[in-house]
Amino acid sequence: MIEKKLVRMKVADLIPYERNPRKIPQEAIDDVKESYMQCGVIDPIEIDENNVILSGHTRRLAAIDMKLDEVDVLKVFGLTEEQKRKYRLLANKTGEKSGWDFELLEWELEGLDFDGYDFGFDIGSDTDFDDMFTDAPEKEKKAKTVTCPHCGEEFELE
Repeated sequence: MIEKKLVRMKVADLIPYERNPRKIPQEAIDDVKESYMQCGVIDPIEIDENNVILSGHTRRLAAIDMKLDEVDVLKVFGLTEEQKRKYRLLANKTGEKSGWDFELLEWELEGLDFDGYDFGFDIGSDTDFDDMFTDAPEKEKKAKTVTCPHCGEEFELE
């Protein structure tokens, strides 16, 4: 059974996952720091029972840059090693698959003041939101085939 507990921990006690395949550019760390400064630290870092990070490596680096002594963490107990590896990948990959509804984005950005923070694009009345955000190109889907075990003929599945 999986159990979770929200606790406050010293940033120094959080252990990065040594095989974390994500590359974390300083730009991403700076964006998290900006979020912390403007909105507070809301999203806890997720760790396992051994204090190894499941999700939140960028948040940890932002906390270190900001010289925060402690942060909220969600400590998760009861995951198998396989589940931990799967979760680390799935938690990071799912956000990459999301796109943008540009009309809602334009409405959401309207009137917000980010205190001059540079997101790498100009937020103004003449902003072209279609150019500002691009979705990842769709991958070409290959047809799935099966081979008949009796005659060896291949059939395409729909």
